[in-house]
Amino acid sequence: MDAQEARDRVARAPVGHLATVTAEGRPHVVPFCFVLAGEWIYSAVDGKPKSTLALKRLDNIRRSPAVTVLIDHYDEQWSDLWWVRLDGSAQIWESGARRHDAIEALAFKYPQYRQSTPPGAVIAVEITRWHWWP
Repeated sequence: MDAQEARDRVARAPVGHLATVTAEGRPHVVPFCFVLAGEWIYSAVDGKPKSTLALKRLDNIRRSPAVTVLIDHYDEQWSDLWWVRLDGSAQIWESGARRHDAIEALAFKYPQYRQSTPPGAVIAVEITRWHWWP
């Protein structure tokens, strides 16, 4: 896999995993919907069933913005396995033009967001390093 193929696979992936660090210094990994926009990954706190819009991942990012995003593919045919890991620094956008633009990018990828605009914050990850295998 080269850099362009890694980028294409990330852009097409329907779901990834976001890793943040808790106040106790432990990893906190959750699946998430996202969109790749240049050297940024955007995700929104959406309307899927949750007990609150004040998610732990938001608290973790406010405390420590260093995050990792993992997108992977598993197949019984092991020659088809791959993963792409993106390290970066996250920001939380609660309002404003940047949040609006991120929501529009997410809605372009996910029809569900065109039907129901995510009500919560946007997590914006500025990618600082790409890693992939194979």
